[in-house]
Formats: sequence, C-alpha cells, structure tokens
Amino acid sequence: MSHANTALQFNKQHDLQIAYWLLACAAVIFGMILLGGVTRLTNSGLSMVEWKPIMGIIPPLSHADWQELFLKYKQFPEYQKINAGMSLDAFKSIFMYEYLHRVLGRFIGIIFILPFLYFYFTKRIKAGLTPKLLIMLLLGGGQGLLGWYMVKSGLVDNPDVSQYRLTAHLGNAVLIYGFILWTALGLLSAPKPQQAGLNMFAYSLSGLIFLMILSGGLVAGTNAGHAYSTWPLMGDSFIPAGLYSLQPAWLAAFEDITTIQFNHRIFAYVIVALVLVFALKALRAELSKPVKIAVFCLLGLLVLQVTLGISTLLFYVPVPVAAAHQVGAVALLSASLFISHSLYHSSGQPN
Repeated sequence: MSHANTALQFNKQHDLQIAYWLLACAAVIFGMILLGGVTRLTNSGLSMVEWKPIMGIIPPLSHADWQELFLKYKQFPEYQKINAGMSLDAFKSIFMYEYLHRVLGRFIGIIFILPFLYFYFTKRIKAGLTPKLLIMLLLGGGQGLLGWYMVKSGLVDNPDVSQYRLTAHLGNAVLIYGFILWTALGLLSAPKPQQAGLNMFAYSLSGLIFLMILSGGLVAGTNAGHAYSTWPLMGDSFIPAGLYSLQPAWLAAFEDITTIQFNHRIFAYVIVALVLVFALKALRAELSKPVKIAVFCLLGLLVLQVTLGISTLLFYVPVPVAAAHQVGAVALLSASLFISHSLYHSSGQPN
C-alpha cells in the first residue's frame, strides 16, 4: 500500500471518529431538548433562582441545604403568587428537573470540549472543519447564557418566562443539534448520484419544520396549548373569533394565545401537505435505497407527530404526550436533514 493510500485511510478513520463523537453529542442534545420540555411542562424552570456555572454542579446534600434553597425560592413571585404553601417535598420534585437540566448542559459541554481538544492537538481534524467545531462550541456556551437570561425573565413580578426568550432558547438548541448532525453526516457519507431536482424542496421542508418548532416554542411560552382543547375546530369554528385582534395585528402572532395556537395548527397543515407531495415525488424518483428509507421514516414520523399534537390538545397538554410531541418535531427535522444532506451531496456540493 502506498504512503498516499495509507494517509488517506488514516484520514478517513479520523473523520469517522469525529463523526461518531458528533453523533453522540447530538444524541445527548436530543435528550436535553426532551428534558427541557419536561422541565417547562412541569413548571420546574424557576425553581433554581441562582446561576452558578461552577458550583451549581453540587446538589443539595443535607436537609439544611434543601431548607436554604427553599427559603431562597420563597422570596420570588412564583412561590408567592402560584405555589404559596408548597411543601419541601414538592419543591424537591420541581427543583430536581431544573437541576438535572442544568447538569446535563454542563455534561454536554464536557463531552464536546475534551474530545475536541484531543482531536485538535493530535491533528485529526481535517482542514476546514475546525471553524465549524468552534462555532458549535460558541453556540453551546451561548446556550447556557441564553438559558439563564430566559430564567431571569420569570424571576420578576410575572412568574413566567418570556415566550421570546424561551423560543430563542429552544431554537438555539435545535440549531446546534441540526448543525452538529449535518456536519457529522458530511463526515460519514461520500457523494453519490442522486436525483437533484428535489434539492430545494427538501431544504425548504427542513426550514419550515424548524420554523414550526419555533412556533411550538411560542405555544409553550404563552401556554397557548391550553386555550382550545378541541380539534379540528378551535372551539366551535375552524377560524376562531378574535384572531389577530391585537394592535398592531402582527403582534398577535407572538402574544395572543388564540392567534399563536391557530398559527401553529396552520403550520402543521402546510407541512403535512408539503411532506406528502415531497414523498410522492421522492419515491417516484431514482434515489438510493437509504434515502427512500429515510422518506418512509419521514412519513412515519409525520403521522406520529400529528397524532401527538392532536392528543396534546384533546387531553389538555399531558406532560408525557406534550414532551413526546416536542422531541417528535426534532426527530422529524432529523429525517428531513438526512434527506436534504443526501440530495445536497447529489448536486456535487462540498460537505
């Protein structure tokens, strides 16, 4: 075997190592998004009223520690206006969700930074990849700051976080996840002949699914999911009264719960229609077997996601169903990104 072939083989091995590491990071971030949803749905996000990036890793170890934390919580509006009279045991329950959410965030930082340094100093990162990894690192660090910025918005007179900050926090998490997944796919797959005519359609679907997730963040941030527990009608009509009634009208899309839930539903209908059209075109095209399997996965996830969304409404936002609906959207985006990346390769573009 020539020296050039040996070097190429080692470089490919390094690419695979980095890809598997990135996929592991993405899997943990997927779990983080799920835990974040549960934390929100159980109203646990404001139970930790301090942000200690280093010392915050240490849990309360004694009854005195718990009492001190509970006393601090009592000084803020959520306890005073919503949870007055809460027992210490009940506080422990909501505290642990937020604590685990923060600890998992730190864990993600560790499993990203340490392997990155190893790959960097052993010169295993190919040219052009290091800037992408540094951007991931910066986005991850910013996510921690954004999370605390979100929590601070609920430690004031109104004991609820800003829907804008919550949506930004969720959107950034999904952006990091998608960026990592896309980069890992680029390290795993080589360009293969595909039907390139579906490229823009696939990219548009991925973009719309991401916007749909942001729409879901607004629903969560305003508790708009509780407003109408009926489907397919909202109350007694498809188009509810008071839609876009705020002044200016555009503000209703972000602050009026009727409009926010209506928009989320319409987003869903549009995506369902477009995915069905895309799948029909894709399955008729000359695509590789893995891409066609991904299209069937996309359809299956779409059915699951629609079912979860309707169930979330009809059963008045049960925590397990609503949390599954949130990560179901991320799973749907994952399938869409895989398809988009495969078609991206087919046009001869770089990784």
